[in-house]
Amino acid sequence: MIKKKSFFNDKVKLFSLKRFQDKRGHFLEFFSKKNLSRWGIKDHFVQDNISYSVKKNTIRGLHFQKKPYAQSKILHVISGSIQDIVIDLRKESKFFKKHISVELSSKNFELLYIPEGFAHGFCTLEPNTLVLYKISNFYNKRSEVAIKYNDEKLNIKWKYKKNQEILSKKDMKGLELKNLNYYFNV
Repeated sequence: MIKKKSFFNDKVKLFSLKRFQDKRGHFLEFFSKKNLSRWGIKDHFVQDNISYSVKKNTIRGLHFQKKPYAQSKILHVISGSIQDIVIDLRKESKFFKKHISVELSSKNFELLYIPEGFAHGFCTLEPNTLVLYKISNFYNKRSEVAIKYNDEKLNIKWKYKKNQEILSKKDMKGLELKNLNYYFNV
């Protein structure tokens, strides 16, 4: 695992996974506690999730869980590609309410680490996209918060085709940033 980039003062990290390739295909290590520790990631991950999206332009997020159920995540795209969005929700941060956009795909062999204190979501850029992610805390419905994916204050330059985005009912009802003051003690 090679550290490629970092964001928000080295809190969010993007890694390239080392690929071992031969005539049969390739092999890579998705998760290595030893490698993550080397880069200062000490989270204890408790669950693996897989998200499968049939159609291009599917948006999932922007989500976070409030303390004490806040989650760190590690994401990797197994097939297809996504535009991944991460928003800094740490009130004390100079990046508070700022976001980054990273493209992850099954072809670039990258892994994205997102610590607690950040909201996260993505848009599929291809049909049949499969995303694997590890989380550091279990899902808690009462703790989950969805932020409006197209909030004007965020000014996210999504890569979906206008009026073709596909969302869940929960994500359609996401809260605007101006209505989230209560939740910003993530």
